[in-house]
Amino acid sequence: MSDRVALVTGGSGGIGAAVCRALADDGCTVLVGYGSAAAAAEEVAAACAGAAEPIHLDVTAEASITAAVARAGELGVLDVLVNNAGVADDDLLLRLDAARIRRTLEVNLTGAFLTSRAALRPMLRARTGRIVNVTSIVGLMGNAGQTAYAASKAGLVGFTKSLAREVARKGITVNAVAPGFVETAMTDELADAARDALRDLAPIGRAVTPAEVAATIRFLASPDAGAITGAVVPVDGGAAM
Repeated sequence: MSDRVALVTGGSGGIGAAVCRALADDGCTVLVGYGSAAAAAEEVAAACAGAAEPIHLDVTAEASITAAVARAGELGVLDVLVNNAGVADDDLLLRLDAARIRRTLEVNLTGAFLTSRAALRPMLRARTGRIVNVTSIVGLMGNAGQTAYAASKAGLVGFTKSLAREVARKGITVNAVAPGFVETAMTDELADAARDALRDLAPIGRAVTPAEVAATIRFLASPDAGAITGAVVPVDGGAAM
């Protein structure tokens, strides 16, 4: 993977940081995308074993996405895109106003549409590429108090399968991973009851680690995964089986 460039959205912490390190370990030049956590992104880039640099990337702004993809082109050939950026604004539906719902969908779902569309242009020219979308078991199973989040993550599943069919014969694979309960800054914001319920779903009896999610993404982004596309791989300790 020494000649490949990877762009990771939401790369400044939690799962994203682990993914950046894993791809760098495989020799990718990694762009650590961040929305507002510049210092954290710099720390992630510094911790990567190979070439890595932070880059501001607002997945809801096409100009920001275009700039990030252009930077990848300056470093080499953009061959790996990991759509990991996400927000969770959880509440009962009756308490969610339209702005909160719209924001969740824009970041978690529309952001993946826009970033993937931009990344596909250089991938199609090179006739190779790996796109990995980070969804959630909540998008497969549902969870009370997470209607907007679950809808956005379920949308990523349909997006993954449809895009995989569009580009399969161009040498590009599109897959998704569906983490279960992972202890990150995002899940720390959940109510204790919600966190306990998600953790108790897993037969393994513990939370999934960011490194375990990253290891799966690392494989799906590798040349060895060329025959896998349109898949949704659960990394959930058995919670969704």
